[in-house]
Amino acid sequence: MEHNQIVIKGLSQNNLKNVSLNIPKEKIVVFSGVSGSGKSSIVFDTIAAESQRQMNETYSAFIRGRLPKYSKPKVDFIDNLTASVVIDQSRLGGNARSTVGTISDMYSVLRLLYSRIGTPYVGTASTFSFNDPNGMCPTCFGIGKVVDLDIHSLIHEDECLNGDMLDIPAFHNGNWYWKQYTESGLFDLNKKWKDYSIAEKNLMYYGSYEKGGPKVNKKVEGIFNHLERLLIKRDLSNSSDQSIARMKSLVIEYECPDCKGKRLCEKTRSCKINGYSIDEMCEMEFTQLREVLQTINDSRSITLVETLISSLTRMIDIGLPYLSMSRESISLSGGEAQRLKLVRYMGSSLTGMTYIFDEPSTGMHPRDVHRMTELLRNLRDKGNTVLVVEHDKDVISTADEVIDVGPMAGRNGGRILFQGSYEGLLKSDTLTGIAMRENVLIKENPRLPKNFLPLKDITIHNLKNVSVDVPENVLCVVTGVAGSGKSSLFRDGFAKVYEERVIIVDQSGVMATNRSMPVTFLGFFDELRKLLADENKVNASLFSFNSKGACPTCKGKGVIVTELVFMDPVETICEECEGKRYSNEALSYRYRGKNIVEILEMTAEEALVFFQDIKKIHKKIMALNEVGLSYLSLGQPLSTLSGGELQRLKLAKYLDQKGNIYLLDEPTTGLHASDVKNIMKLLERFVEQGNTVIVIEHNLDVMKLGDYIIDIGPDGGTGGGEVVFTGTPLEMATSSNTITAEYLRKS
Repeated sequence: MEHNQIVIKGLSQNNLKNVSLNIPKEKIVVFSGVSGSGKSSIVFDTIAAESQRQMNETYSAFIRGRLPKYSKPKVDFIDNLTASVVIDQSRLGGNARSTVGTISDMYSVLRLLYSRIGTPYVGTASTFSFNDPNGMCPTCFGIGKVVDLDIHSLIHEDECLNGDMLDIPAFHNGNWYWKQYTESGLFDLNKKWKDYSIAEKNLMYYGSYEKGGPKVNKKVEGIFNHLERLLIKRDLSNSSDQSIARMKSLVIEYECPDCKGKRLCEKTRSCKINGYSIDEMCEMEFTQLREVLQTINDSRSITLVETLISSLTRMIDIGLPYLSMSRESISLSGGEAQRLKLVRYMGSSLTGMTYIFDEPSTGMHPRDVHRMTELLRNLRDKGNTVLVVEHDKDVISTADEVIDVGPMAGRNGGRILFQGSYEGLLKSDTLTGIAMRENVLIKENPRLPKNFLPLKDITIHNLKNVSVDVPENVLCVVTGVAGSGKSSLFRDGFAKVYEERVIIVDQSGVMATNRSMPVTFLGFFDELRKLLADENKVNASLFSFNSKGACPTCKGKGVIVTELVFMDPVETICEECEGKRYSNEALSYRYRGKNIVEILEMTAEEALVFFQDIKKIHKKIMALNEVGLSYLSLGQPLSTLSGGELQRLKLAKYLDQKGNIYLLDEPTTGLHASDVKNIMKLLERFVEQGNTVIVIEHNLDVMKLGDYIIDIGPDGGTGGGEVVFTGTPLEMATSSNTITAEYLRKS
């Protein structure tokens, strides 16, 4: 029967302790355990990576060179793998042209429908595409927005070129471009800008006497054209040029005046079905769109309409009824993106696959979790293997088999503690088993707010002119189904109104280089290097791999990059330092028996003991342990951390500040149930220090342990956007009839 199981023997990837496992195929298998216990090492770094690595080996060298590279996991034996699909929480990529409709393939079906039965007939399916010249609005080229530059603030009206008329990098008096313009002979160098004629201003703006006219001098590009080339006609999202990044505020984006943001040309928008144009259908929320499609009765389109309705039903069932096809994909949250990917695969006709999910309940209200688990069952019933890394009790309970990893995190994890049914897990004495049995009680004596911060008439997105008083100096939990308006009200509304006081602690990446680590982020690397320097009577820069201490061969990178002309560059571990980044001299110095690399390799838990008498360092490491990151090593690259880990790392940074308002967006993401209580104790500490803590959250245990709840609803999308309850958790459980209150009572 072994072919019905994925067989793993001698797995020692990351922190795994020589693990051997048989994982049943064509079942839902949930991997549980505390954060950092080794779940992801089994599922993502081993099963997914090896399956995709072996699949890639079947392609030609030309194609392999363009595919992602997967390193071979540290495993003695692995067999019976099938092709795998990873459905994680990474944001959907895409550009301004990528929408929910295009990414889900529903828009292409809708285009086909309009080309067949739309009246008047205007053309084939390509005529209904905003990415095709036949269909796109000629003004905005199908983007729906027009980008322009507001450069008036860069010109000093009362200055001349011999003064400092142009406040633009490289255009200041004496700079390179300034010389090109002043030496052209086209401008009066002592004439103030306010005295320029229209032709002279055009010459400065566009390099010609009228916009779009012939160039007067090839060296005078025109400052508008120059900035347009730098700021609009290139991707600035990753620009490292600070002067250019600073000038991004000059770029103004507004709705296209011709198509009013609809992206399509007038001819395409004139074609209708049952009185609706294609852009009007794209702007409808999925629930409304499904109702409209159900009224279409045309024999030429039965299959297309059925396909669209079934796709929309899956979207609605998984908790995304409030989305529309026109919604830009880059605006979706990680949880929404993951559910959209799941729906896409539900329509797939592939079987015998392994589908791998990373906490699919993230961002979902308890009401919607069972809908998502239903889709997981459908995938399994089609003959697929479904592997899920999850902390949510409702998801774990749907598993055919649970594999619990632990007992703790990092070096204290990496073992299989339990494998069997959910019922068996409930009887086990593992941390997960104990947490699953435990029932958190509603806080008996919540803090009663004395002061409130008013928020008035907010109408962002689906918010219906909302006013609410937000309590100060308490732990306030903001609840409501996905899409109800929680983030709109607090991230886009409250945080803007009280901008000077609000600190947003979310899961977005830290703007940092690949050399950033917890020691640098929390700011105690200098202290650490000073300790080594004082102990050994040497310069502290010797313990920096960005300075004197860098390995001379790899310059502190730890790898040697070999550029190949026709293929991807090859990275090899530096043989001189063996990837340690430091020179032999730097590694020869020790503090309490450990060199700099050995200190950076210590986990936060180990470092707590090692530095217990060094106050400054001990305090920062204590913060790491308190936010549930005891398993992280001090020198772990931040680029390897999950969103939840990054959020907790940011919390560690703010641990002892006072008088602020902290706005946290789902801080329990990626947290084991046993850690949720710890994070709540931590937030309690923030409040006790004189801070206000506002938590946007779906976790029922967080709601029970809060002081005050603001519930947004009653539902998502157009069915939401109102404050439906404010008060204590106990008041909500006893007297409220909102969706959230119903689930709070059940728990």
